[in-house]
Amino acid sequence: MAKKTTKAVKTSAQASVDVTKILVGPRFTEKAARLTEGRAYTFDVMPRATKLEIKKAITAVYGVVPTKVAISVTKPKNVFVRGRFGKQSGSKKAVVYLKKGDSIDFA
Repeated sequence: MAKKTTKAVKTSAQASVDVTKILVGPRFTEKAARLTEGRAYTFDVMPRATKLEIKKAITAVYGVVPTKVAISVTKPKNVFVRGRFGKQSGSKKAVVYLKKGDSIDFA
């Protein structure tokens, strides 16, 4: 009896993702500014974005091809502020590394 193999098929929702909507915006912090000197740029991205989608979005929006993409996820936290319980929202950021000579201008 032969084994059946199943392949993962992309749904139409996954295939029709607009790559320009993946990037929320650049992240302007002191650490991100220091990384920019080393050809690494930091972006806030959508929570469901993958490294490949982020790479395609950077290429489409800024016209440069990243050599590496690193992702960091911050989970939501429960907080107690001024006598009330609340929740800090989580986020996802991507650090995009470019090859020597490439740069991104945010102005």
